[in-house]
Amino acid sequence: MSNFEIRKVGGRIGAEVLGVDLSSELSDSVWSQIHEAFLQHKVLFFRDQDISDEDQLAFAGRFGPLTQTHPMMRTVDGTPQVIPIDGEDQRANHWHVDISFTQAPSLGTTLRSVTLPPYGGDTLVANGAAGYKDLPAELREIADKLWAVHTNHAEQPRLGTERGRQVRKAFLAKRFETAHPVVRVHPESGEPSLLLGGFAQRLVGMELRESRPLIDVLQAYVRRPENTARWTWRPGDVLIFDNRSTQHYGVDDYDHHKRVLHRVSITGDVPVGLDGKSSYVIEEGE
Repeated sequence: MSNFEIRKVGGRIGAEVLGVDLSSELSDSVWSQIHEAFLQHKVLFFRDQDISDEDQLAFAGRFGPLTQTHPMMRTVDGTPQVIPIDGEDQRANHWHVDISFTQAPSLGTTLRSVTLPPYGGDTLVANGAAGYKDLPAELREIADKLWAVHTNHAEQPRLGTERGRQVRKAFLAKRFETAHPVVRVHPESGEPSLLLGGFAQRLVGMELRESRPLIDVLQAYVRRPENTARWTWRPGDVLIFDNRSTQHYGVDDYDHHKRVLHRVSITGDVPVGLDGKSSYVIEEGE
């Protein structure tokens, strides 16, 4: 593996890993460098991978235990850990942290290209830690003390199709609400980052109308162009992002064309704030 290289794609987020075949078992040395890069760059991109669902499961499994089932989304037959992200089902064209409406959001998520449109359908990933660093000191002091309520009953897009309607109905069939610290401490790096996204609907102790302006201001720092990476998919592409310090967005600009990615997620832990307090459930699956 003499051509192994980790090459930054942006100053604040993202790196491409070259010279690695994800269909083979990675050596401990290469894996250690990939894991270190994952923590540093927040999202890693791999080109020209000829891998199966089983290979993707094995790669994701190096980062931790796999998420066995999603609380609402359909999975690949016979392989419940694999979720087909199909543009005919739903289009996640909003910034979000995967399943942040549960007490333990995903540690990370891998995506693999299966069917791509002739244009569009890029994936954006934003660095919540960089967003936090960008906050003015006075605003950071406020953010450090805030908690936000995340719910699945938020920003679920309407596709205007029968299949989209059924998927949306299943996603909203049960209500999940969890309170998370707005500033989360990364359990491995110790780095603080803004934990927000589209599922964060209001701030604890505040009404919706009072919450939205504050959430929007903080979210704007995460979404700054210099804090984001944009990936244009090609056949054979794989990416993995650290869900503990990022948000992501699937760009819905591919019209009626088919776009399918396979998603495998790694089980996360309960977020902890700067004060050492942990996230807590408000409502779960009722």
